[in-house]
Amino acid sequence: MIADTLSTPPSRAPGRPREFDLDEALDAAILVFSERGYHGTSISELKNAMGLTAGSIYKAFKDKRAVFLAAFDRYKAVRAALLDARLSEASSGRARVATVVRFYAEAACGATGRRGCLAIGAAVELTLFDEEVAERVGGHNARLVERIEGFIREGQADGSIAGHVDAPGAALAVFSYLQGIRIAGKTGRHDGAALASAEAILRILD
Repeated sequence: MIADTLSTPPSRAPGRPREFDLDEALDAAILVFSERGYHGTSISELKNAMGLTAGSIYKAFKDKRAVFLAAFDRYKAVRAALLDARLSEASSGRARVATVVRFYAEAACGATGRRGCLAIGAAVELTLFDEEVAERVGGHNARLVERIEGFIREGQADGSIAGHVDAPGAALAVFSYLQGIRIAGKTGRHDGAALASAEAILRILD
């Protein structure tokens, strides 16, 4: 992410609807949405964070919902790229599952953890009321579970994960942990235990 990799960007003078950097503006929006949620975020707050006038935001994105959807897509793309870079160094199916689990556990710590996860926030706030957001969140979640299950099956094939492990059930358990640890990170009370919890969940693969 962004909310997981960037600090608050320096403020910029508002305006310049055709000159602003789109990714930079969305990164700023991600920080605000992650911290305050969709409903708790105002156009005024987005304007200040993104360094744009309200008119520029409406011209570029139409409305707050459109800003959110663009920010959500940017969030998932950047997070995916960061995770893929880590996964490229994993040499077994178990190592790939461990990489995913530790990636989420690390993001649950410190200021990043307290800021929260934009995708999980969207799932909580919007999926019951917004079909498009529900499809995006649901699609992402389904692909993540499928990917984890694939890593588990790879691990069973290469001997790094026990053959008796139920791959679909274990994949859903790991996915549920990923969501839960990001929610736990919002309180800031579990930093010391977050990485230990990652190792604990990996024992279901034994």
